Amino acid sequence: QVQLVQSGGGLVQAGGSLRLSCAAFGRTFSDYAMGWFRQAPGKEREFVAAISWSGSSTYYADSVKGRFTISRDNAKNAVYLQMNSLKPEDTAVYYCAQNRASSTTSHAPSYGYWGQGTQVTVSS
Repeated sequence: QVQLVQSGGGLVQAGGSLRLSCAAFGRTFSDYAMGWFRQAPGKEREFVAAISWSGSSTYYADSVKGRFTISRDNAKNAVYLQMNSLKPEDTAVYYCAQNRASSTTSHAPSYGYWGQGTQVTVSS
């Protein structure tokens, strides 16, 4: 049984920064790629970023490239999303997810486990 527990998030002004964390429990964390997705009100869930099992490969949505950074610490079984230069359109519930395999992908069905979600609100 895999459990992903998220922390971080909150309310920030445009241009500000937030850091999301996701702790994984239940299976060998370093075997699997990890990702972050988000869902805004009235919109479908969308891909944000992904990182390979080793952390050597990362992949970002165009909308966050250059502003967000995904990272992981396999010793702590954790993945992070550093979000800088936040915009009101970044407002959403953010989810971390664990891939079924080791490679990075933006394809949501490739992720078998999901965190509980955390709200990020960016005010203008």
